[in-house]
Amino acid sequence: MVPVGCTPVLRHSFNGKQLTVIAALGVRNFYFRLVYGPIGKPELVHFLKTLHKKLHRKLLVIWDGLPQHKSRLVADYLKSTSGKVVVDYLPGYAPKLNRSEYIWAYMKQRELGNLCRSTISEVKAFACSRLKSMQRRVGLIASFWKQAGLKP
Repeated sequence: MVPVGCTPVLRHSFNGKQLTVIAALGVRNFYFRLVYGPIGKPELVHFLKTLHKKLHRKLLVIWDGLPQHKSRLVADYLKSTSGKVVVDYLPGYAPKLNRSEYIWAYMKQRELGNLCRSTISEVKAFACSRLKSMQRRVGLIASFWKQAGLKP
């Protein structure tokens, strides 16, 4: 128990381990994947392939200027789809236009705030559970579009 007026100190033993999330926001849903470590070019291509296979339709992906998004591996995959997966890029610095940023802001403030787990695997399980819960909330997803000032 922490005495009143003292800031609690959260300790963890992740030893530099990292958990990263990639997401795609659609009109009524969003899709995500949690990855141990940073998301590199192969993970981006795998995510796009999985998303395209799941949705069974043409995709327009709007990305920021992250170097991995413009890599040769990603470009080669996009070319191999013969126009079934198309990418367009946001202006240089436009985080307010990136609807996925609203997923992360909500997640950090409402779902993961003050989360303290013993292992990175426990953090991953909890985050996955919360993201799945968020997927079922159509009103919440609509609010991400509205916050960006864009219509789906």
